Amino acid sequence: MEMCLPDYKGGSIVNLMSSIGEACGWKSSYPSLKSLSPRKLKNFKNIVLVVIDGLGYDYLISKKDSFLYKNLKTSITSVAFPTTACAITTFLTGVAPQQHAITGWHINLKELGAVTTILPFVPRAKGKFDEKKIKIKDILKEKGVFSKINRRSYVLCNNEINKGSFNVDITKNAEIVNTGNLNNFFQKLKITIKKPGKKYIYAYWGDFDMFCHEYGKDDKKVAAHFNKIDKNFQRLFKKLEKDTVIIITADHGSVTLPLNKRIWLENHPKLKECLSAPLCAEPRARCCYVHPSKAKQFEDYIKTYLSEYCIAYKSEDLIKKGLFGLGKPNPELFDRLGDYVLIMKGNYIIKDLIIGEKDNRHLGNHGGISKEEMLVPLIILKN
Repeated sequence: MEMCLPDYKGGSIVNLMSSIGEACGWKSSYPSLKSLSPRKLKNFKNIVLVVIDGLGYDYLISKKDSFLYKNLKTSITSVAFPTTACAITTFLTGVAPQQHAITGWHINLKELGAVTTILPFVPRAKGKFDEKKIKIKDILKEKGVFSKINRRSYVLCNNEINKGSFNVDITKNAEIVNTGNLNNFFQKLKITIKKPGKKYIYAYWGDFDMFCHEYGKDDKKVAAHFNKIDKNFQRLFKKLEKDTVIIITADHGSVTLPLNKRIWLENHPKLKECLSAPLCAEPRARCCYVHPSKAKQFEDYIKTYLSEYCIAYKSEDLIKKGLFGLGKPNPELFDRLGDYVLIMKGNYIIKDLIIGEKDNRHLGNHGGISKEEMLVPLIILKN
């Protein structure tokens, strides 16, 4: 797989958010998207951003007969890592991981002394945090984009996501619209667009990613779900008013990984003994916390036994190279990335299990630095 790095200088989802933000009265430190002028955007009464979780650019260009493909403008990159936790936080805050410091699905949070599943905001070991004492705002200190812009805002998501403490905090100043199945999602979107006044509408659909995880993106069930999404957008477009622009993109793409492409930490005890915490972030990009006295053993083991499957980078070096964004990094980024990052090669993942945890056996995965995972479509619908 060809390595593909984020383009934070004008070609990524964070630059898309800069274009939207500037059109709505907020000037980001990141440049606007080269292919989407904020000057033209601000003339629309309704600016609608629809994020289809998991809809990679490579998947869309395989559907050349689709309505969405026919309205494809270009490809843009996600952020590092190209996964829901990092990228959705970018959509919701308008900044890259360099600033928001959300580094993956599992994050070792020094503040809590726990590895946390960040979007549900629960311990990886299950259970719940005491929400009276522990607030997501103490972990994610970057304000939501809805508190930065000067337009009335709406957030369309399913009820389970909307009521989660992560979303509750970051979507302050937005009106929340709960959605159900796919038809209900588009019905609520159509109703929200017709509400009076100038608006920014953020709408998230997560089931496409769920199908990709379970079956792999080439499965016919994924194609059937995509076709339903495509037809709904086509129907919506036919009744779209001229004062509305709909921007459709994704947080990441995905790769399909056969079950025999898994590296289990338990099968590498000499590697495991180097670690002071469970593997964090994503199966395709692992943040590793290494005992200082075991650093050479860790590096040597990767080079000797796992070089076919992954590359180990010092986390600090990746920050300096700008993998996670531009500008001054959030100080907490260093802690949350650990000492090393393992970037997986080809169609491999590396996994571990903590006590009581079950293997999800996902066929579809993301979070690596391949084109399939990093590139997402930019689709524009307007009359």
